[in-house]
Amino acid sequence: MTSDNSINRRGFYAQAIFALNAILGAALAVPTLVYLLVPGGRRRKETFVDAGDVSQLTPGVPVEMSFQQSRVDGWRVLTEKRTAWVVKTPTNEVIAYGPQCTHLGCAYHWEEKPKQFICPCHASLFSLQGKVVAGPAPRPLDRYVAKIENGRLFLGPLRQVSSGDAA
Repeated sequence: MTSDNSINRRGFYAQAIFALNAILGAALAVPTLVYLLVPGGRRRKETFVDAGDVSQLTPGVPVEMSFQQSRVDGWRVLTEKRTAWVVKTPTNEVIAYGPQCTHLGCAYHWEEKPKQFICPCHASLFSLQGKVVAGPAPRPLDRYVAKIENGRLFLGPLRQVSSGDAA
């Protein structure tokens, strides 16, 4: 016979199993709660990439400029070739458009005679200011955040432009 204060073998194993289940439950619950309740890690800061010299640009004449942009993919840093259509305004400001049509992402090009950006795939037409002139494109051309320092063009992230924002 056992007294009330002693524990038998069956009781010991039951308590050990409960303790192990509690440890495993905590080991699974803590990372899950941290993932769900703690806000995301560090935010990516917007980096600007040197796209080239703008001193030779002629106002009102779009030029397709190529540049290298790095991005982090998991643990790897990938460097990719990107392009932008750059237009210098008469006031020496620079507008840089993303290279894809806003309809289905096709590549467009500049046509000098009608003075429009033309998407040959679905016949979207865009003005020098990036506004939709004709075609199925739902909004103006996307724009890079651009700044000029020491005669060099620096491009930041690509932003969508609503119809009312296109100047």
